[in-house]
Amino acid sequence: MILFPNRRQIILQNPRDETKELMGQLAHLVDSTDDAFMYKIRREDIWQSPYEFLDELLDDLRSVLPRQSPNMEEWIERRWKQAHQFTLYTHEDGYTVLESEDAEVMEDVARQNLEYNKHYTEFLSDTETRIKHGKEADVKKVLYEENYPVQDRRDLERGKELDIELSQDLELRPYQSEWIRRFEDIGSGVFVGPSGSGKTVAAIGVMEEVGGETLILVPKVELARQWKQELILKTNLSPNQIGEYHGEAKEIRPVTIATYHTAGMSRHRKLFDKREWGLIVYDECQHIPAKIHRRTANLQSKHRLGLSASPVREDKKEKEIFTLIGQPIGTDWNSLFEDGFVQEPEVEIRYISWSSDNQRKKYRQAEGHEKSQVAAMNPAKLDEVKKLLKQHSDEKTLVFVDWIDQGEKYSRELGVPFYSGKTSHKQRSEYIQKFKDGELSTLIVSRVADEGIDLPNAEVAILASGLGGSRRQGTQRAGRTMRPKGSSQVYVLGTKGSNEQDFVQRQMQHLQEKGVKVSEKEV
Repeated sequence: MILFPNRRQIILQNPRDETKELMGQLAHLVDSTDDAFMYKIRREDIWQSPYEFLDELLDDLRSVLPRQSPNMEEWIERRWKQAHQFTLYTHEDGYTVLESEDAEVMEDVARQNLEYNKHYTEFLSDTETRIKHGKEADVKKVLYEENYPVQDRRDLERGKELDIELSQDLELRPYQSEWIRRFEDIGSGVFVGPSGSGKTVAAIGVMEEVGGETLILVPKVELARQWKQELILKTNLSPNQIGEYHGEAKEIRPVTIATYHTAGMSRHRKLFDKREWGLIVYDECQHIPAKIHRRTANLQSKHRLGLSASPVREDKKEKEIFTLIGQPIGTDWNSLFEDGFVQEPEVEIRYISWSSDNQRKKYRQAEGHEKSQVAAMNPAKLDEVKKLLKQHSDEKTLVFVDWIDQGEKYSRELGVPFYSGKTSHKQRSEYIQKFKDGELSTLIVSRVADEGIDLPNAEVAILASGLGGSRRQGTQRAGRTMRPKGSSQVYVLGTKGSNEQDFVQRQMQHLQEKGVKVSEKEV
């Protein structure tokens, strides 16, 4: 082990499994090779660490470090105190109180940054402030931005009891049980794991532990239906205990699955707010900072749980995910790969030359989005896709495009169906079922299939164009190949000499940070 205390970085050479597990609770995996792992201790890692006392955390850290580092320990202690400075609790008269461990910090941090009659209504003492009803989420956000995450200990209503049990033939994986245990300790959080890691099953495990009526929020109607099917298949719940609430159905049941858009509308949100939920599940919670989605964060519940494969945002608002829902709870991706729970994809970025000088000239003359579209639709890419499909002719392949014109052209040229926003719901279901059954070996999909749709896992993914270097999109699309068994190959195509060269590198950045190896090749 090598320690860089000033950078708070630790490099492990051939670590034991228990050491990697421990480091996963204390630090963030920055990079890895076959036998070396680089971790960095960030403030968020200390804030979310599953320790009740600071001494326990420091003892575990000292047990693996080659030597003690007083400076680093002092930095950790400061971060720990920040995370345990402020608490929200319910007063015996029913309103919410913000309490600080230190009167000076309450004055200098909370009262200097919170606004009277917007966030709070009165000072109860030097260390206690009465919070305005409905402004708890805003208070947590403001203090988080000041580097003080708030401990939420409010005595919220548990909601009516719900008798829910996992199916007897469903066995939780060890890390899923650990996620649930950590959630129980904290009472809220975000399950972060790659596609195929079983976040939905772990969430159902949380529902069983909470035992209260549950609201599940999803981005799309298709995902609401998938959740209902999963709950019927994997629990003792009957269909009439599960309701859907969106543009096509309006059912409030002990377990209600609603779209963010519908639940965020004022007339519907009031209906949801009247009910006492024991748990609110935010699926694909990376969208929660968006305006319409954010309104649902004010719904009150005893527990909040987010699910995301990639809680990263290009607008840098990922911290709002954790202030509005809870701190991230996850597992070292390398452990999932090594233990065979999720197949690590082989990722290769391929830089494609322009098909002609005229195409290159057209790109130079274009502006804004047109420039990106010209690069995306470089005809040489279609030739490369044909070559790759021939190379993987006996494997199920998803071809991702970001432009409808590109998808329609590929569909005509390849004789392959194109799944897009224009595709009817009936046709979408047919495509998915045929792909799942093996009747269809190749499917072209647009941005509409990036998330919120249960696409069957593929063996090969070809990213022919992408959303301006979105790390989240790159992770989601590559995640369509992450399965427990078999090989997994991802090709990312970018036109050489265009803005796509930077875009494709950025798209893969989040995967690289999770330890996935990414190679590059010029074609």
